[in-house]
Amino acid sequence: MKNNNSSQDNQSQVLYNRILLAIDVHARYFQVARQLDACPQPSQRMDPDRFTEFARAQLKLAKAVYAVYEAGPFGYHLARQLRDMGIECYVMRPQKLDPYQRRVCTDKTDAREMLADLDRYVRGNPRALCVVQIPTPQQELRRALSRQRDALQKDRLRLAARGRCLLLTQGVRVGNYWWKPQFWWMRLRKKLAPELVAILEAYRALIEAIQEQIQPLEKAIRAAAPQTLPLGMGALTFEILLREILRWERFSNRRQVGSFTGLCGGVSSSGNYHVDLPATKHGNPRVRGLLIELAWRMVFYQRAYRPVVKWKSVLEDGRKRARRKQAIVAIGRQLAVDIWKWQTGRAKPEQLGWVMTPAII
Repeated sequence: MKNNNSSQDNQSQVLYNRILLAIDVHARYFQVARQLDACPQPSQRMDPDRFTEFARAQLKLAKAVYAVYEAGPFGYHLARQLRDMGIECYVMRPQKLDPYQRRVCTDKTDAREMLADLDRYVRGNPRALCVVQIPTPQQELRRALSRQRDALQKDRLRLAARGRCLLLTQGVRVGNYWWKPQFWWMRLRKKLAPELVAILEAYRALIEAIQEQIQPLEKAIRAAAPQTLPLGMGALTFEILLREILRWERFSNRRQVGSFTGLCGGVSSSGNYHVDLPATKHGNPRVRGLLIELAWRMVFYQRAYRPVVKWKSVLEDGRKRARRKQAIVAIGRQLAVDIWKWQTGRAKPEQLGWVMTPAII
């Protein structure tokens, strides 16, 4: 009898069918807007610890609780925490939350607009939110490793460019690898003033320290790559691409793959008016850069690959530079679709026209 009474008490506490939470996340506080069924409430500010208690309390008031916040520097820890509680949490792509261009954007208005979008999304409109894939902790750490390598590379190039610009002020023109002793530095320093050499040595020390950090990262990334890859598709580049995608099973058709790459052409069309626009550049910019790099490799190493054969005449015509760019974008887009087919078991490499070879680690 006590168990029946307790279950009846729990059912009596459920006052709503669903509760929606829109969270504008900041380091010191959360701005939270709540909607009880169809009734939105004014947003309120609370610290992260208080929000955790608040979110857990919502589970006792409704049959289902949904939450949303924007992707950003706070990552996916909050989403995993809410999902462990039993709250269906979505992470949306960052956007300007001012649909009517009123030029009034505050924490309160952002939370209110996210709440309205979440309401439409939960009611069955999949276009109301651009939902971001939430990685597992292991996937996030693997991706962070490859992104650390990219960040260190940018720091190295930035320091090398500073030294190159300094040399340019003295009338010395060199490339970005002037700091490498076996190529340039041992001969270059003999031509420079001692004061200039001292400045450049400081840059070289920083560059070499960064290079020592990059090498073990690249070795670890290559070691995790598949043992067999298409000829010309380097282990390092391919493994970084896999880590950015997270998992190929997230895509259910080729259109989703193309949209994620941002290599699809834009369109401006209304009535009889129709204009084809450049690539949308929608989606992950890192994936886009990796695919363009891999597309050029396919041109040189996989000449029997169908997209390469299709665009061969354009690629060999040096007079049409714009058309060559279009051809490479098209090859990169199709390459992403073919890799998706290969990784999900929809097609074998032989069916795609690829020559496979052991990966060079």
